[in-house]
Amino acid sequence: MALKAFVLTIAIMALLSSMSHAFDPSPLQDICVAVDDSMAAVFVNGKICKDPKQVMANDFFKSGLNIPGNTSNQLGSAVTAVNVGNLPGLNTLGISLARIDYAPYGLNPPHTHPRGTEILAVLEGTLYVGFVLSNPGPNMKNKLFTKILNPGDVFVFPIGLIHFQFNVGKTNAVAFAGLSSQNPGVITIANAVFGSDPPINPDVLAKAFQVDNKVVDYLQSQFWWDNN
Repeated sequence: MALKAFVLTIAIMALLSSMSHAFDPSPLQDICVAVDDSMAAVFVNGKICKDPKQVMANDFFKSGLNIPGNTSNQLGSAVTAVNVGNLPGLNTLGISLARIDYAPYGLNPPHTHPRGTEILAVLEGTLYVGFVLSNPGPNMKNKLFTKILNPGDVFVFPIGLIHFQFNVGKTNAVAFAGLSSQNPGVITIANAVFGSDPPINPDVLAKAFQVDNKVVDYLQSQFWWDNN
């Protein structure tokens, strides 16, 4: 009985520990405006705090999200992100924002945010959206959840899961996304797999995707557009 209680205690502690590190850490002071530390000799998990006496209102302000992104690209979409990189007042607050513009039949391709859950709200147009669960048990397929969204609709993409948005309408579409990290990151699947530098060994990808090496060579030779 004591052993079961001990195992249960360890399991609960492990769960609480993983939950406490799953998202951005909580701030330890009212504000911690990020310093442009690109040339800093010391790297920290996040951003160095600006002297509070030098903080200004503009550190918490950014304009321009009323301006549509340029969707004249291969994907027909553009992501305008607002994160700690361009709004330093977000440092330690655990949130960020993005505007996403879609040309007719434009796509925000399958990607993940390794450090943040995303909630998407559609302002204009009609989007086909979805996400895929992580690997299930043996001989089972990854489950896909999809939905057609119209203006006013909201959809959530859980942290770390592959997801996408596709404009199925004949007109432009606009959506805004909130993310649960000041710097959620983005990994576009096709870009990461076929456009890495240096390239992944073609034998690895041919084996993984069960295709001929020539198919991999062709895909790796393409230009993989980044819509962020």
